[in-house]
Amino acid sequence: MKIVVQKFGGTSVSTKERRLLALEKILEAKKNGYSPVVVVSAMGRKGEAYATDTLLSLVDKSFRDNNLQASDLLMSCGEIISTVVISNELNKISIDAVPLLGGQAGIITDNNFSNASVVRIDTKKLLNILNEGRVPVVAGFQGLTEDGYITTLGRGGSDVTACLLGSALNSSKIEIYTDVDGIMTADPRIVKNASLIKEISYNEVFEFAHQGAKVIHPRAVEIAAKSNIPLVVKNTLNHCSGTVISKEISNKYNGLITGIANMDDRIQIKVSLEDNKSNKNYFNILNTLGENKISIDLINVFPDKKIFTINKNQFLSFSAVMKNLNIGYTYLDDCSKIALIGNGMKGVPGVMATILKILTKEGIEILQTADSNTTIWFLVKSDSATTAINALHHEFGLENEFSFIK
Repeated sequence: MKIVVQKFGGTSVSTKERRLLALEKILEAKKNGYSPVVVVSAMGRKGEAYATDTLLSLVDKSFRDNNLQASDLLMSCGEIISTVVISNELNKISIDAVPLLGGQAGIITDNNFSNASVVRIDTKKLLNILNEGRVPVVAGFQGLTEDGYITTLGRGGSDVTACLLGSALNSSKIEIYTDVDGIMTADPRIVKNASLIKEISYNEVFEFAHQGAKVIHPRAVEIAAKSNIPLVVKNTLNHCSGTVISKEISNKYNGLITGIANMDDRIQIKVSLEDNKSNKNYFNILNTLGENKISIDLINVFPDKKIFTINKNQFLSFSAVMKNLNIGYTYLDDCSKIALIGNGMKGVPGVMATILKILTKEGIEILQTADSNTTIWFLVKSDSATTAINALHHEFGLENEFSFIK
């Protein structure tokens, strides 16, 4: 049996017209000899009747925060409604569909409500349904504890559900349907001529996800990578071939730079030894911030200072920790982190020099840099970010799908 897992996001099931387009994708899979397992998100986005955020707005925040078990039960409702609605539509076109909770599909989790971890997956029921020629329609984003309580898997959980099931069923591929054509060389809201990335490696897309691109959740990519199952990101609304994510990509797509991602609302922090030389807490700053769940990146450590960035929404918490430690620091707000990502950079000298040349030509000051084998990060003021991204996108030929070959 050749299995494909097809996940449809909230925008893909939000209206009657879009649900019919989703049905076309399921029918196409069956015609091509696949046995589909369908995973669905809640219908629509915040403000729409059955969206997760809308459901959460029905109860007080204090209740939600202090009753995570109840919150998970409420949050699971949107996906459950979607399973029944999609199953109804499938049955109307003579496809025998079976709506299932995440737990009924075999996803068993721990009791960490709102961000549960999967303990095991029992595929027996799913395989029975598939062997009967029926289509299971599974509620994404959720599982079931050993003692029968519904849990949720954290944000992006429907992508995670699809990849968990795809891995457990040893599926041929996992298709993630959304409202964009796939993964683009840059955010098309910033770069008007951004192009579709036809093929990309797990490692590269993992970097994209961590650097602010929101097409697919990094946890889902990690699960697929471990099982070496191809992921395909496609648009429900058209017949675009989408982006194939796999371990290896063909040589024709092996460019120097695969794409550019960016994160705004960054604040650069500088802590100098000179300002804190009599304070022993200086030497444990990074550990203390981690213990207080303050996420830092772009970390540069020198003998006389430490430089790093944090998200703007954590600045108040950061300030409180630093005050408690009596640590002096300076900061620069309204910054953006830009990442150039590409396996093609491995072992190629001069990439950073090229970036510096391009940005200097544009009169853009680089505040900080860091790099790995496949990613180069740099920090600029936010009012320069759009210019920087467009200049780099053009100079590396990304609008022409990897014309800048190493």
